[in-house]
Amino acid sequence: MILISVLYPGGAGTKFDMDYYLGHHMLLVRERWRPLGLHEAKVVRGTGTPDGGPAPYQVMALLTFDSADAFKAAVDRHGDEIFGDIPKFTDVQAVVQLNDFPE
Repeated sequence: MILISVLYPGGAGTKFDMDYYLGHHMLLVRERWRPLGLHEAKVVRGTGTPDGGPAPYQVMALLTFDSADAFKAAVDRHGDEIFGDIPKFTDVQAVVQLNDFPE
């Protein structure tokens, strides 16, 4: 299993439509990618740092896939549609990171 982190930076003046993101985009992600190896898709909202500063990332999607190959196959199949939907809810560039689970 691998974890894909999709991190949306925060900051003054950034746009992020959480209603659209949860009500449309994440539904699309689950619908398209679940048959291709997506096990779980969680969304968390950044609320701040321990010292009281603003969260560096306003929203994070945490996607669990069978493998990096399964994620790549899902992106190859539906990436244009899913990534093409991003400008409908935000004006920031997402940071995508692949993570593994150390044993």
